[in-house]
Amino acid sequence: MFPPPRKDFIALTLGDAHSHAYNNAKHRRQSCWRKWKRLPRLQRSLILFLLALLLILALLSYSSIAEQWRGLSDKEDWLELNDRNLNFPVAQNPAAGKPPAPVVGPDLGQAEGPDEPRGPNVPVLSKAPPKKKLFSNRRGPPSLRKDGNLPATKAEENPKQQLVPEEGGEEEEKKVVSWRGAMIEADQATDAPPSANEKEAAAPGNPAAPGNPAATDLEAGTPDRLEAVRDAFRHAWKGYKDHAWGHDELKPISKSFGEWFGLGLTLIDSLDTMWIMGLKEEFAEARSWVEKDLSFNKNVDVNLFETTIRVLGGLLSCYHLTKDQLFLEKAKDLGSRLMPAFKTPSKIPFSDVNIGSGTAHPPRWTSDSTLAEVTSIQLEFRELSHVTQDPQYQDVANEIMRLVHKLPGKHDGLVPMFINTNSGQFSHKGVFTLGARADSYYEYLLKQWIQGGKTEDDLLEDYLQAVEGVKKHLVRQTGPSRLTFIGELTHNRFSPKMDHLVCFLPGTLALGVQNGLPGDHMDLAVQLMETCHQMYKQMETGLSPEIAHFSLQASYGKDVVVKPADRHNLLRPETVESLFYMFRFTKDPKYRDWGWEILQSFNKYTKVPGGGYTSINNVCDPANPAPRDKMESFFLGETLKYLFLLFSDDLELLSLDKYVFNTEAHPLPIWPPPPK
Repeated sequence: MFPPPRKDFIALTLGDAHSHAYNNAKHRRQSCWRKWKRLPRLQRSLILFLLALLLILALLSYSSIAEQWRGLSDKEDWLELNDRNLNFPVAQNPAAGKPPAPVVGPDLGQAEGPDEPRGPNVPVLSKAPPKKKLFSNRRGPPSLRKDGNLPATKAEENPKQQLVPEEGGEEEEKKVVSWRGAMIEADQATDAPPSANEKEAAAPGNPAAPGNPAATDLEAGTPDRLEAVRDAFRHAWKGYKDHAWGHDELKPISKSFGEWFGLGLTLIDSLDTMWIMGLKEEFAEARSWVEKDLSFNKNVDVNLFETTIRVLGGLLSCYHLTKDQLFLEKAKDLGSRLMPAFKTPSKIPFSDVNIGSGTAHPPRWTSDSTLAEVTSIQLEFRELSHVTQDPQYQDVANEIMRLVHKLPGKHDGLVPMFINTNSGQFSHKGVFTLGARADSYYEYLLKQWIQGGKTEDDLLEDYLQAVEGVKKHLVRQTGPSRLTFIGELTHNRFSPKMDHLVCFLPGTLALGVQNGLPGDHMDLAVQLMETCHQMYKQMETGLSPEIAHFSLQASYGKDVVVKPADRHNLLRPETVESLFYMFRFTKDPKYRDWGWEILQSFNKYTKVPGGGYTSINNVCDPANPAPRDKMESFFLGETLKYLFLLFSDDLELLSLDKYVFNTEAHPLPIWPPPPK
């Protein structure tokens, strides 16, 4: 048996081994260097060139991948798509409504890579597509909600933040929520988070559980579908009447109300809807409130845009439908109180006006107004002049359009989102979208032209240029299913992001074709309508998210990608608005069927027992859609109105040859063309 080795012997042995290994490594390095020096200079240069080339290729590959990743994230760090249990909706292969195949024609966009599809090819037709045989038997936001102007009520006062728009809108998108055409504070979109007591009160009032049977399926055009919409309106109205009467908005879960301007927004927004639906008792109650309780003589700041499209537009519409002078007198009173907003150095109006004191001002954080705000009040102010024979309202509205028409800074007809009230110039240039803060500018170009008897050539010129700019810069197709969508452009970088607000566009394009504009606009409308339908169909609840991102890579399995922050649904009207126009002009029953599916989903996931409908936080989770406890006034003023008109067989009910709808779905008459 051998004795154990001594510790000093082991240490010596290990030291020798380490020294030996070090010497060997040093010898190998010297050997490699000698071999490298022995190579001819040409060979060494070639090897170095190849190594540099490989490094450059690796960097280029990384840059390309990173750019695609940023395209998905749209200015935010994007979570990995297959981790963290984000539950992105799995794209469904549409069976009933297959996306239209691309057609042959001139290219409308430049592909940004070998895998990125180009925009759809749209042929130019000599005239609009022929009408089919008639079968028997519809779209944000205030600069700031001013709850603090109102007396303390059951409504909660929301915390306010100062938001500073930044160049390119990147930081701003993280802070504000898209509404209709302007800005609203992030918390304001849903009001303050509920307290523990509110959560407890909300428990029994959750929307109908996913397992509850939805309304039975019915054939298109049957009176039962119309009655289903009436029932939805009655249910929404019951919640408003019971818990929010005379206030701006219903909170159906907590059975309370929210106040914005204190002008009874939901009530006034709903007046013409009740008249159109034949709900005489409900209309009479609401008219009585307008007569006895609606007063504009109050010290309150209101948003010029929202007050114009909802209140002024609603009153003018009711006047034309009922011939009741009460509504015209209220409209004249309000219109005169909004006029101080136009007293600016540039004649571009301020966003906010105090209808009691007659003072106006921009938002706290900027001297800019959003373009949609200042260019989407024209239909209403022009009509007010038309019925009062007082030109001051039309003059200030038309002056804005004249200024914008000749402004530099457009991009093939596309306009920036902000305009400065001091200089009258575009600000934050280089960002182009058809979503929030710009959308209804394009809508009102066409509708003003129609309203005025098709005589104002500048409006038509701006609209046609804008459509061409959209096709050239913003139209793309998804990789997986070739769905056509409208993206955004930020300093020449394309983003595959589309607000639900953009779904007003198919209906607007179709309306233009019906009024003699190029037939290829209808081809684009048909394709975009399919995409807006898929934004609902591919969600687990059957309801569209507020914002969708689209996959440009054919290898990616889903067309629609929804970020966690964009999964909410506000009961918006834009898709059903366009379905109404598309059915009126094509008589294709599939548009009715798509609208019926949307109504069923609203009933299943947003209907609150006891009365009212609520916006929800998560369209991707049918087990827990997470109600937000808020019913926007446009749900009654627009969404349900357009669904009713979609299902009605009376095509003379608000004929589109006689009426033009403002951006809050209030119909205003088309003026007869002036004598030649």
